[in-house]
Order: sequence, then structure tokens, then C-alpha cells
Amino acid sequence: MHDMIAYLIDIVSREMAVFLIAMLPLAELKLAIPYGVSMGMSPLHAAALGIVGSMVPVPFILLLLRPVIAWFRKTVFGTIIADKITNRVMGKSSKVKKYRIFGLFIFVAIPLPTTGVWTGSAIAALLNMRIRNALMSIFFGNCCAAAIMMFVSHTAITSFS
Repeated sequence: MHDMIAYLIDIVSREMAVFLIAMLPLAELKLAIPYGVSMGMSPLHAAALGIVGSMVPVPFILLLLRPVIAWFRKTVFGTIIADKITNRVMGKSSKVKKYRIFGLFIFVAIPLPTTGVWTGSAIAALLNMRIRNALMSIFFGNCCAAAIMMFVSHTAITSFS
């Protein structure tokens, strides 16, 4: 009985770790899926947990980023922080500005550093995109990024095993 409980705790803790890693900015799916696969999960299981985990912050970013930045701008120090965030995010937004929803999809779908749901959501919020369109674009881009990372993780594990 004790072994079964320890096994269940191990499974839940691995799944929770993948879910929480996927929620982190910069890490997102790019780290969560390889971590899950390296801990013995199937690539599809790790990808599903990663997609769900990485989508959790998206609605909050889309809804709250602009009001939070407006609130920051009420002080001198806050204005410096708000300008820094805005400049950093908007510096990555040229393709999204040009192609709008499709550009956002591509931006999120390419699993490179500083691309993903956090930055994509921030860009969508700062470009004042419709929330429904941004959510759909980010979700499908995230699914493509998960498929890429799932393939890379599975290939790496099978090649080096």
C-alpha cells in the first residue's frame, strides 16, 4: 500500500511540476515538455499538461496588462518600469503588427527564447487586439509549439537512450 501511495505521489508531483513550469515566463512549453519527457512521461501527456499550464496566464495578461501599465504610469518610477516593459515587448512585435492574428500565431508557434504565450499575450494586449481573436491565435500557436517540442523531446530521448 505504501509503495502505491508513493507511486501516486510521484506521478502527481511530476504532472504538477510540468504544469507549473509551463506557467513560467520564458520557460513555458520549451522547458516543461522536455522536463516531463525526461521524467518518464509520454510526450503527448507532457504536451497536454504544458499546453494547459501555459494557457493559464494568458487571459490575465490580455485583460490586466494595459490597466496595470496605466496604473504604473501614475508615478515617475512606475513610468520608467512601464516604459521599459512596453519598449521591450513592442520591440518584438513588428511581424505581429504587420500580420495581426496570423503574425501572433506564428510568433507564439515558434519555440524560441522570448517568444511564446507570455510575450505574445503582452503584444496582443498592447496592440489592443480583440481578446477572443488573440486567445484563439495564442492557443493554436501554443499547440504548434507544443507539437514541435514534443517531437524534439521524443527524438532526443529515443536517440540518446
